Amino acid sequence: MQVNGSVFAITGGASGLGLATAKRLLDGGAKVALIDLPNSDGETLAKELGDNALFAAGDVTDEVSFGDALDAAETLGPLRGLVHCAGSGRRVRILDKEGNPGSLADYEFVIKLNLIGSFNALRLAAARMAKHEAIDGERGAIIMTASVAAFEGQIGQINYSAAKAGVVGMTITGARDLASKNIRVCTIAPGIVDTPLLGRLREDIRDGLAASVPNPSRLGLPEEYAHLALSILENGYLNGETIRLDGALRMAPR
Repeated sequence: MQVNGSVFAITGGASGLGLATAKRLLDGGAKVALIDLPNSDGETLAKELGDNALFAAGDVTDEVSFGDALDAAETLGPLRGLVHCAGSGRRVRILDKEGNPGSLADYEFVIKLNLIGSFNALRLAAARMAKHEAIDGERGAIIMTASVAAFEGQIGQINYSAAKAGVVGMTITGARDLASKNIRVCTIAPGIVDTPLLGRLREDIRDGLAASVPNPSRLGLPEEYAHLALSILENGYLNGETIRLDGALRMAPR
């Protein structure tokens, strides 16, 4: 895919992985819509990023608001790519310390946001891409975001692990399903990345997390996610693949 001049929507675009990806795409000559919640800093950031960026408020779990956000993105031109970074976790144990069942509400919240939200983003973006003429045999590309927790979920991550494993499972199926529309689907599974969420942790905890990564023994950078996302978008033969971005990390049980 030719990034220069193409239009991309970035969910979770007002911070972390999404914002880094938006900046990388803009540097490559793309036009970018930052899609995030209404209370985010997206509007201010879009203005700072220049004329080729706009902010569109939207919730990936809501068909109407997310559809409206994608329509706003298409005011920049035909949508050619989606990088779906929106997501979050909430700790759940199967049984608490007293032996009581874990919170079903917290389990459902994480599944809805991370898994159902990913399917909603996938289907609504693909519907718009499929309407456009193919360029060099391609109508679009979609990148979803999983996690190493999809493969080695830690204690307390049963909801997050299930959701992210579902995203991994959707990747090859989605790529096959959308092949007739000339739309590619790939997923990035990050390890421990230095996002604003991680920045809330104490310094000693952050240092311990960094030390757990084999090589390089540090936290990942949002810019490294963005670099990989750009490579996936540009490489037209890369499809149906989940790529770990984790410094060879394999998560311990806790």
